[in-house]
This record gives sequence, C-alpha cells and structure tokens, in this order.
Amino acid sequence: MRKIVVMAGIAALAAGPGAQALADNHTPGEAYMADLDGAAEVPGPGDHDGTGTGSLDWNGDESKFCYALAVEAIAPATAAHLHRGGAGEAGPPVLTLDAPGSDGGSDGCVEASSALRAEIRANPAGFYFNVHNEEHPAGAIRGQLER
Repeated sequence: MRKIVVMAGIAALAAGPGAQALADNHTPGEAYMADLDGAAEVPGPGDHDGTGTGSLDWNGDESKFCYALAVEAIAPATAAHLHRGGAGEAGPPVLTLDAPGSDGGSDGCVEASSALRAEIRANPAGFYFNVHNEEHPAGAIRGQLER
C-alpha cells in the first residue's frame, strides 16, 4: 500500500504543478475525474491540441465542492466552469471555477446547493468541465465527469 501511495505522489509531481493540486484534492469514494480536450467541445471547434485533467470532490462539511484543473497546450485561460450537460450536449454553467493560471493549474472550493450535489452524485456523466480562452470563448477544452 505504501508503495502505491509513493508511486502516485511521484506521478503527480512528474506531471507538473496542476497535477499536484489534483492529487491534493482527491477524496476516495467521493471524487470525480475528467480528461479534457478540444475535440469534446460542443459546439466546436475547441483547441485541437489542448488537453487537461480535472477533479471534483466534497469537502468535509458537505456544502462545498473542491476542484482542481490542470491544462496544457492552450492559450491563457479566461474562465472555467462546471456545466450541466451530457456528452455531445452544450449546457449551462452550474459552478464558476478559477481559470487556470500561467502554470496551467487551478484549484479551490465553491459553494454548491444540496440539490446540485445530489444531481452530480446520481449522474456525474451529466456534467462537464469547460475551460475557455480568448481564441475559444465558448470553450477551448472540455471533459465529462466520471467516477
């Protein structure tokens, strides 16, 4: 078990500063992950070579979601959101997140209603991370939540 934890820490450090934020915010059993890319943007086009990862979990008091984003190969981000919508659908933002900075990382915690928390728990694939920039104001990269 100790070897697995050490290897996960090494992998997070090797992947960069945004990846460390992902590792720090992960809570087993209550976390959702997403792989982001430009091809998933609806309506496209997104950034064809942009990629990223995201995590979303609950903090201890159950009233907030904590998140982390790590992006690369996109122009500077101007906004980031969690949207309601399944794969292939464009939906409204339900949470506003801090846009990734110059290091490609962003993390924090945001208030969320009990109804939204229940909706995400019941159907995480019905929500997606979206990172925007000036070149792609509707979204540069996107990724659906997964358990």
